[in-house]
Amino acid sequence: MKKALALILAAVMMMALAACGGSKSGEKTLTVATSPDFPPFESLDGTKLVGIEVELVDAIAAKMGVKVEYVQIDFDSVLNGVQAGKYDLGMSGISVTDERKENALFTDPYCLAAQAIVVVEGSDIASKADLDGKSVSVQTGTTAELFCNENGYKVSSFAANSDAESALVTGKVDAWVIDDLTAAEMVAVYNQNAGTKLVILDEAMTTEPYALMTKKGNDQLIADINKVLNELVADGTVAKLFEKYGAPYTSPKQ
Repeated sequence: MKKALALILAAVMMMALAACGGSKSGEKTLTVATSPDFPPFESLDGTKLVGIEVELVDAIAAKMGVKVEYVQIDFDSVLNGVQAGKYDLGMSGISVTDERKENALFTDPYCLAAQAIVVVEGSDIASKADLDGKSVSVQTGTTAELFCNENGYKVSSFAANSDAESALVTGKVDAWVIDDLTAAEMVAVYNQNAGTKLVILDEAMTTEPYALMTKKGNDQLIADINKVLNELVADGTVAKLFEKYGAPYTSPKQ
């Protein structure tokens, strides 16, 4: 009887450990889904995952005493996978919207971003108003896609931002809508070797906060992350990460 009881208790402990993503050492592991085509937030340097959000999540995990396992998938799959509970967290410059909050939980924002409008140099599109009746490319599952669809633009959606950029360059669309910091980096890289230049308009499409995302019900995880995240915002760590990657930082507190 004692032996049977011991086996049952051991099985229960193993099941509990597996349920919280624990390792053999008892250290918890967070699985983090990301789409690494979003510089400077996340991208690949060879096979290495780098970027502002990568270092931010690493810093949060270190302070929480947990390990991180990154899973690289398309952006739309990040949102759906996190909502379904396949991953503990999602990161890919995810904007907090009322619609997304119906199906997921978000940490406190760590920065403010904007949706930029990118056109080919010489385009007759000089402002947001000039997009009326025009076609735009966006990444699937993004707030750029949502906003453009809701406001009646002719939208072409692509799984990767690089394909959305190509649609503009090849004349398949009139403009490309993408988060401003990623637009700045991708446009700069493209313009280094291209004959036809790309231009980012001064007027933004929208302004929105970025945060990390988890499934409904993970309230304690959000509370634990927020405690550390707000410390990193307050002590200037987040601003320094933006500076490291050559990106301007706008605090979510303003």
